Amino acid sequence: MKTIAAFLFAFTAGLAFSGQVHAQAQAQAQAKKPVAPSASNAPINISSDTFQADLNGRTGTWQGNVVVAQGDMKLRANSVRMTTVDGKADKVLANGNVVVDSPKSGTATGDSGVYNVGPRTVVMSGNVVLKKGRDVMRGAQLTVNLVTGQAMLGGGARAPGAPAQGGRVQGVFIPNSQ
Repeated sequence: MKTIAAFLFAFTAGLAFSGQVHAQAQAQAQAKKPVAPSASNAPINISSDTFQADLNGRTGTWQGNVVVAQGDMKLRANSVRMTTVDGKADKVLANGNVVVDSPKSGTATGDSGVYNVGPRTVVMSGNVVLKKGRDVMRGAQLTVNLVTGQAMLGGGARAPGAPAQGGRVQGVFIPNSQ
């Protein structure tokens, strides 16, 4: 679980687009022994096919082949939307084929992901797969608290008629794989 939390910590620390919010969260995390250091001061690069701002709704939406990169971390998704409150990042929502890559921590995939900046929590849902080396974990929803480093992978409810493995968390761990 530390690997999963470290992976998501490195990724989501880069999504705090507001320096003030991020500095406060970083101070809180240091006081509670963060899971892993991050490259949170590295520039954040976002590219996509289109970008649309809604000044009334206080959101920005990147659509089509979205790539968010900071340091050696990359997020890819069909769309990424950021909401703000009082001019500061509040939530970052990634939808459609979400893939988060970090050479140190591995790869997490899911149908969607939400980073709540204030409480510093990440929720990935829909066919969540976590991979590092040959080790793999699967579930329906991953929730990570970046302040405490606690993570929970849930299996979700199994749809009627779905295969027996649906609704359960699965893991395969290969000794000495990195």
